[in-house]
Amino acid sequence: MHLQNIVIEKKSDVAWIKINKPESLNALDENLISELKYAFETTGKDDEVSVIILIGEGKAFVAGADIEQMSSINPNRAREFANHGMELMTYIENLEKPVIAAVNGFALGGGCELALACDLRIASSKAKFGQPEVGLGITPGFGGTQRLSRLIGSSNAKLLIYTGNIIDANEAYRMGLVNSVVEPDLLLSNVEELASNIASKSQMAVKYSKTAINKGIQSDIDTGLEIEKNLFALCFASQDQKEGMTAFLEKRKPNFK
Repeated sequence: MHLQNIVIEKKSDVAWIKINKPESLNALDENLISELKYAFETTGKDDEVSVIILIGEGKAFVAGADIEQMSSINPNRAREFANHGMELMTYIENLEKPVIAAVNGFALGGGCELALACDLRIASSKAKFGQPEVGLGITPGFGGTQRLSRLIGSSNAKLLIYTGNIIDANEAYRMGLVNSVVEPDLLLSNVEELASNIASKSQMAVKYSKTAINKGIQSDIDTGLEIEKNLFALCFASQDQKEGMTAFLEKRKPNFK
C-alpha cells in the first residue's frame, strides 16, 4: 500500500507510526483507517520490532473521525464505517507487541478510542481527551463505550460520554485514562525511554503477559487465572526463561533472543 498520511520509522527495535495529516488534525477517515491498519500489520510482523509507538503530527494526536465524511451516510453505511474503525482498534488491542500512544495534543472521539486501543498512553501536558459524540447526535462508534468503561470505570466513562466534556491531561491521569503526563518537550524522550525499557525484556514474556491481561479481563477470575497459569507454564519451555533466570543467578543482564 502507498501510504499518503502515515510515516513509519524504525529506531533500533522500536517502530514509530506517525499520523501525518495535520491539515485535518489527523481526522480518521476511511483511507486513514486503512493506512493505519496496514502500518500496524507491517510493524507487527517485523521480527526486528519489539515495541510500537503511535503519535500524531501537528497539534493533534487524532482530533476525531472525519465529520464531513460521516455527515451524509445512511445507517447501513454508518455500521460499515463503525466496523472498519472497530477492526483497526481490535487489531491494535490484540497485537502481540506492546503499543504506546504518545498523545501530543487533541485525542477526541475516534482519536480517544484509538488511544484506548493502545496498551499504554503517555500524554503531553497540552493533550486533551474526550468522547464528544453526543453533541453530534451520535454515540461513540469505534469502541469507546466499551474500552473507556473498562479502563476508568463505568461511572467516569458515563460522565465523559453523557456530557461530551473535554478534559485536560491531568484530569485524564486522575481518572486513570493515561499512564503519565509529561511536558511537551519531554514527550518523545519519555516515550522512547519507556519503549526501550520494555524492549529490553523478554518479548515472549511480554507477549504472554499482554495475552493474559487482555483475555483475563474479559473473563471471570477463575478463567483468567487458568489462562495465566497455562502461559506461565509455557514460559518454562523457552530459552528466554533459562536465560533470564541464569542471568539473575549470575548477576548479569540477560541476553534475550
